[in-house]
Amino acid sequence: MRSELSATSTLFEANRARGAVRFDVHARDGVTRRGALHESGSLRVRFPSPEDQGLSGVFVNTAGGVAGGDSFDIDIAAADGARLTLTTAAAEKVYRTPGAAAQLNIALKVGAGAHLAWLPQETILFDRARVQRRFDIDLDEAASLLLCEIVVFGRTAMGERMQQGEFVDRWRLRRGGRLVFAETVRLDGDIGAKLARPAVAKGGAAIGTALIVPGDEALVERIREASESFSGEVGISAWNGFAMARFCAQDAARLRADMMTVLARTGAALPRLWLN
Repeated sequence: MRSELSATSTLFEANRARGAVRFDVHARDGVTRRGALHESGSLRVRFPSPEDQGLSGVFVNTAGGVAGGDSFDIDIAAADGARLTLTTAAAEKVYRTPGAAAQLNIALKVGAGAHLAWLPQETILFDRARVQRRFDIDLDEAASLLLCEIVVFGRTAMGERMQQGEFVDRWRLRRGGRLVFAETVRLDGDIGAKLARPAVAKGGAAIGTALIVPGDEALVERIREASESFSGEVGISAWNGFAMARFCAQDAARLRADMMTVLARTGAALPRLWLN
């Protein structure tokens, strides 16, 4: 029996999803074009028709979600003057696992005068899901960035809540080679009880972050002017030349609406998939 369990475990580990996407974009005569592209495993990126704001890319995970032990790597470089918007074809689902956490590693590099908008649809964590995510962002002093992430702890519309599991989110932002922002969020164990605490999420099931570079107090004030329309809690501040908005809501729909309100105040053009 023990040997059969060991063989099953080995087979399970061997069938974990692996995926990687690496590409660069560059600007020529005011038009952003894709350079070299590398894809492997179950992760793909597709480029719809060019839009006014530059090139758009859509990530597709053909594995149908993320499970324990899966590993996905994304490495994107936007050269000087390029404009790139990235999103996902659908919300990403992270499923329960009794084993190792899934690993998501994202590296973004943005050159002088370039703009990168990272706008994936929400990540949904099922009960007992385990995932560790890492962002490493390298910006030129004259680059601009809009990076938004929404994480949902269970499908509340289906009556589901995440009670146990692991969520680790590590962000590192460098500008002009200097580290200007570093943060690691860790929720593990009894996540449901932790989210219920007033100082954490006050019972909310969705959290989000928008990182805006450059950002200043004028931008903060424009966003605060819309505070009466927010369905959840939104906090916004600026320091070190960038702005950051934090979101917390009872469900994904309310948080998504608040995020869209904030993005409209920044002047960002939302991906078409957000509007479907």
